[in-house]
Amino acid sequence: MEVVRGHRQAPAWDRAAVAIGNFDGVHLGHRALVERARMLAAAHDARTVVLTFDPHPSAIFAPTTAPKQVASLARRVELLGEAGADVVVIEPFTRELANSAPHAFIDDVVLHALRASAIVVGYDFTYGAGRAGTSEALRQHGGRAGVEVDVVPAVERGGEVASSTRIRAHLRDGNLRGAEALLGRRWDVDGVVVHGAKRGRALGIPTANIDPHSDLPIAGGIYAVTLRVDGVELPAVASLGTNPTFVEGGARTLEVHVLDWDGDLYDRVVRTTFVARLRDEAKFTSVDALVAQIHADIAAARPLL
Repeated sequence: MEVVRGHRQAPAWDRAAVAIGNFDGVHLGHRALVERARMLAAAHDARTVVLTFDPHPSAIFAPTTAPKQVASLARRVELLGEAGADVVVIEPFTRELANSAPHAFIDDVVLHALRASAIVVGYDFTYGAGRAGTSEALRQHGGRAGVEVDVVPAVERGGEVASSTRIRAHLRDGNLRGAEALLGRRWDVDGVVVHGAKRGRALGIPTANIDPHSDLPIAGGIYAVTLRVDGVELPAVASLGTNPTFVEGGARTLEVHVLDWDGDLYDRVVRTTFVARLRDEAKFTSVDALVAQIHADIAAARPLL
């Protein structure tokens, strides 16, 4: 798969079926868009191209209230490749782009630069200044240009529409099953292992302190997880919280204890995949009580992993 930074850098391919969207999390609805683009690409003898944006529009217009992202840009690109994209075009989202006339965005970016012979968007797609461009307007524009436009309806699971907003809500509640149902996979986060306070090692339960590459839109607590190291999934228990037994008002940290394993993970890039929520974070009256609970968490996690 090829990654292109901005439409001006797009190679001169003959034609493309272009799926357009933010694709945060690459959930089931997003995958439906890419699959439809793949089908149209085959019919048009074209490339399957995904046009996405960075940063998220909300980070430009409402940075203080912008929602936490479900996946990092790098993970988004990886998932889009797995979904079947031949090319991912990462378009810098700017106020200038947002304020462009709807027809100009389609003509300049999608039709001219990306050479679209087919366009795929979701049912709620809007574009251009004031979000004036609608899927119906896009159909009409495409018809005049001789370009097929396909609007993919909402994808539902368990009576819920697959959307990044709903997935964030499930993650905020610690509802992994709800998030998984809409993602079509378990939620994960990549990061690098850094040095921490080394309390776990002193307690005989060493942990990897992970500096995440993206947001953590998930509720704090104790989780059964896997830690991917060099392509191998290792069973583990994670603590996401502020370490209230040791620190008052501490920063939120992600610490992972790999079961039955001892080694040096410092500076490694790892992936933490959240399997099940075990409990809320708690403040213990003694270190012994904390250690006893950690061993109970490990015992609870084993059959889940």
